[in-house]
Amino acid sequence: MLTTPIFKANDIRGIVGGPDAEWDAAGARALGRAYVELFDLAGKTFVMSRDMRTSGPEQSKAFATGATEGGASVIDVGLASTDGLWFASGHLGLPGVQFTASHNPARYNGAKFCKVGAQPVTSDFLVALRTLAMTYDAEGLPAPVAELGTITTQDILPEYGSYLRSLVNLDGIRRLKVVVDAGNGMAGHTVPSVLGPLNVEVIGLFLELDGTFPNHQPNPLAPENLVDAQKAVIEHGADLALVFDGDADRCFVINERGEVVAPSTVTALIAAAELQREPGSTIVINTITSRSVAEVVAENGGKLVTSKVGHTYVKALMAKYGAIFGGEHSAHYYFRDFWGADTGMLAGLHVLGLLGHGDVPLSQLALQYERYVASGEINTHVEDQQAMMEKVAAAYADRGTVSWEDGLIVRGEHWWVSLRSSNTEPLLRLNVEAADEATMVAWRDETLALVRGEGKA
Repeated sequence: MLTTPIFKANDIRGIVGGPDAEWDAAGARALGRAYVELFDLAGKTFVMSRDMRTSGPEQSKAFATGATEGGASVIDVGLASTDGLWFASGHLGLPGVQFTASHNPARYNGAKFCKVGAQPVTSDFLVALRTLAMTYDAEGLPAPVAELGTITTQDILPEYGSYLRSLVNLDGIRRLKVVVDAGNGMAGHTVPSVLGPLNVEVIGLFLELDGTFPNHQPNPLAPENLVDAQKAVIEHGADLALVFDGDADRCFVINERGEVVAPSTVTALIAAAELQREPGSTIVINTITSRSVAEVVAENGGKLVTSKVGHTYVKALMAKYGAIFGGEHSAHYYFRDFWGADTGMLAGLHVLGLLGHGDVPLSQLALQYERYVASGEINTHVEDQQAMMEKVAAAYADRGTVSWEDGLIVRGEHWWVSLRSSNTEPLLRLNVEAADEATMVAWRDETLALVRGEGKA
């Protein structure tokens, strides 16, 4: 079974099991066969992995079955973070598939795809995959080809860990105490291999792989899912905390005071360091990254390229401009030397290296990059999102510069307001930034009043 809602803008994601299931093993098998057809993989090989979700073994096995019936061979690297799959794709020179639903609740599963060298697939590919897979699901799969593919297994975890460490100067760092909250997700699998050889003391929270997420949801964008790590930093007198999402491709950072270091601040911190290493390089950000990053890039002699929000857009611009680094507000961080792909673990290593080579706490290290006040992302249920954005644009037309490069963005001299539609739900996502708290709050509250029907257009 396959249903249309599982096909998102950048990946596949939907409920598995129960009366409201959106896809199942038979659907995964149809996807595997369609994937081979669209990528022309008969007689060729791709790499596959999965996260710790309870439906992962069945869904990934069914996908591999469909793929081998189409003549493709599979290298199954087993349990892996999503950036582990990106590594496998780049390291082995193969296209790849990762079975994960990222930060979604336990009942969900999904799939992320990449071309050879961890390069992103396009939205056109996902549309074509939906059409062909749903045809196979409804009408039945073609007969298996005469020469079936094979399935072999390979462990890439040690090579993944050593490769990440090779990209960051970690020699001679001072002893650091690091809280790591894996949220029972894939960071529990990768952290021992990556951080084990380093001069750090790891205080682990929820490192056990458990796809039911018994402690908190694996979504660090939600503040309530950071509370355990914030408490642990204070309790243990740690230097920082790293909090990962379910598939460990995103990493949130918490300083020694238990305060969240905004992803834009982390982006600026790493961008400055990378530009010191390779002056004049290009940095990619998205439309709702803090203005502080643009200022830091300019101050360090770098070039800035701005992308729409979303990893496929950022990765495409990373490749187009040969950018050394990119960062998004959602704590996705992209590295040229990691095939232009996103990896939360490598971002965490960069923070450890910068902190460990200095003698100041993280709060002080980050202070010079914290120049604006942000609202954080605020979601509102809106059925006709475009009409609502146009309403807000009309209300603000004579108060700032209105643009539509990525949803609605209204910019003033010392502030900006962004409204974007969710790709997966009837939600409008609001982000506001200003030079001071009072200005940010005023724009945030006025915009929310308009969106939620309490203001006048």
